[in-house]
Amino acid sequence: MSAVIDVQGVEKMYRRKVHALRGVDLQVGAGEIFGLLGPNGAGKSTLVKVLMTVISATKCKGTMLGKKIGDKSALTQVGYLPEHHNFPKYLTSRQVLRHFGAMSGVDRKTRNTRADELLEVVDMTDSASHKLGTYSKGMRQRIGIAQALMNDPKLVVLDEPTDGVDPIGRKDIREILLRLKGEGRTVFLNSHLLSELEMVCDRVAIMVHGLMRQQGTIDELTQGRSGFRIKTGSAIDEQTIDASKAAVPGVECAGRPGENTIVFKTNDAQAVQPAIDALRARSVVIESLGAHRPSLEDLFIKAVNEHPDGARPGAQKAKKGKRGARS
Repeated sequence: MSAVIDVQGVEKMYRRKVHALRGVDLQVGAGEIFGLLGPNGAGKSTLVKVLMTVISATKCKGTMLGKKIGDKSALTQVGYLPEHHNFPKYLTSRQVLRHFGAMSGVDRKTRNTRADELLEVVDMTDSASHKLGTYSKGMRQRIGIAQALMNDPKLVVLDEPTDGVDPIGRKDIREILLRLKGEGRTVFLNSHLLSELEMVCDRVAIMVHGLMRQQGTIDELTQGRSGFRIKTGSAIDEQTIDASKAAVPGVECAGRPGENTIVFKTNDAQAVQPAIDALRARSVVIESLGAHRPSLEDLFIKAVNEHPDGARPGAQKAKKGKRGARS
């Protein structure tokens, strides 16, 4: 995999010894949509700000677009939408785009043409002459994405791009992201909307307490956790679960009394037929059955629950070692 972002051991310690990043490793491949997720305070936005040199890391080793993090020639090829952007409300959207084009070194003729093209891409042409002060949050997010594309970037970094956007707007933004991927651009997303990430991302990373806990495709992260799910019409008791397990020896089974779902860790439908027969013999109504794979939300909750008390190894390392030099 050709890496557009490849960093190792990123640390960020604030003055009051708040350890926001505890040695983060991250690899983002060329031409993919990559999603970064984690609970509030996990360090996601801090990591994005380090990559974009909005803040300095305590330690950071690696590259972005083949250049050392912070290299100005690399940053000129990056489009960036901050999480809490605040464009001047007295400007129209067309003026905002032209302004950011000028800041990115785009010549006048190109930025005027590109501003109109991008307004069409984000479906804001009809409001191009209206001041941003009259826009909804969702409309401002669309303009934010458009400004991130004014310099025709190879890498697009979007921090919470669908924040405050209604379902129709989120669908439109997903289509924009897929279009960017189709153009050969790399898209790096930081979002708390797990369903959005699952629908568009090629790979994801889960951060908890300043450490990267999991990273890969959904298939890679769910390997060994997929199976065959049987959903019953009513809650099942422990005896029913035991009867199901006994009917399929050698296959791991998960189910809880009082719930209405049993999952067998196999993708072989034939193997679970005896369990279905056992349930029917106990007059259990089977509502649905089929292959089951954990969702991104399942992975996220599992990662958070496995590390409820923070990243202890990183914290210990911070106490023992000296504070690294800023990069």
